[in-house]
Amino acid sequence: MWRFSKLLLFAVASFNAAAFDEKLALKESQAALGRQIGDYRFVDSSGRAVGLAELRGKPLVVNFIYTGCSQVCPATTQFLATAVKETERTLGQGTFRVATIGFNLPFDDPTSMRAFARKFGIASPNWLFLTPDASALDALTKDLGFRYEPTAAGFDHLLQVSILDRDGRVYRQVYGDAFDAPLFVGPLLQLAQNAPVEQASLEGTWEKFKLLCTVYDPAAGRYRLNYVVLIELLVGASVMLGGIGFVAWEWRRRKLTHIKSKAEPAS
Repeated sequence: MWRFSKLLLFAVASFNAAAFDEKLALKESQAALGRQIGDYRFVDSSGRAVGLAELRGKPLVVNFIYTGCSQVCPATTQFLATAVKETERTLGQGTFRVATIGFNLPFDDPTSMRAFARKFGIASPNWLFLTPDASALDALTKDLGFRYEPTAAGFDHLLQVSILDRDGRVYRQVYGDAFDAPLFVGPLLQLAQNAPVEQASLEGTWEKFKLLCTVYDPAAGRYRLNYVVLIELLVGASVMLGGIGFVAWEWRRRKLTHIKSKAEPAS
């Protein structure tokens, strides 16, 4: 069952999140839209060599993880697995592929990626767990707009799912540890029907709004919604709407008064 996004945009492995520039990360992620991704080489979890060009011909969902992550990466993978199953029920199995890429080299080797997939019961032939070539990792992550920073306890990184079209171009970026169904199913449906739609600016604005309303909670060890900011926004919007309503009411009252005074006969 789909649930509302927790608005968690970043996996933070330590309590010191100041080093990670989330605005720059989001900017670089959005800049990847429309970018043609090269034929990077990988080794899958069975030890087989795979080229990204081999995965063209169908939409491709790409996400990054590091297998040493004990909380956020597993949680996002489980949610993505649910999203993939729901989407396959809608579009049919085999209409798109999924590639989960380990970026913490040399630790995210095929053996570790295989254990990660097995741990969460992912055994679909349409879902690959890939280890990239270390020499091409920086170019790969930059091409896909994925930014990460090492910390004392792991990595800070953008929680991002990239959707590539059948020719290997970045079509959409979906953010968060959880997301609403249309943000994921919609782009895949458009690509499956060969009917791409230009991304509306409102969607990007909403992602920035979620970014601004998300803060790190050291007590809980995760990001949470900043209700103070949200309340301020709602109060501000209420005041603005109330002011507009009052101005409209006053304008209507004066107009009716003027009409009435013109209609009354002079005494």
